[in-house]
Amino acid sequence: MTVTELAAKLELRPLTPQVTPSTEQVTGGYVSDLLSDVLANAPRGGVLVTVQVHLNVIAVAVHAELAGVIFALDRVPDESVRAKAVAEGIPLYTTKESAFDVAGRLYEFGLRGPRA
Repeated sequence: MTVTELAAKLELRPLTPQVTPSTEQVTGGYVSDLLSDVLANAPRGGVLVTVQVHLNVIAVAVHAELAGVIFALDRVPDESVRAKAVAEGIPLYTTKESAFDVAGRLYEFGLRGPRA
């Protein structure tokens, strides 16, 4: 499933509507608020679920080659963070759901995290 399809299924609110998400299949998911962990372990082409809303999330998403970022618990980054995401082509979304619930739904959709 693509990021656009995933966003529709999860009823995510887009925070960067000017970014056209990749049409490639999302490769998996990763849930973490520890960005060094995301860098080391998130699957390339996957989505990150986090409550962190600062600029470093965008840098990590770019470096880890993520397909998008979902902010849980209705978290919304400020305009400077969203502008950087637009400049880097990273689609951002928010949801009222907890990171735990989003992860469960991603699993239901057949997405998995990385395996050791």
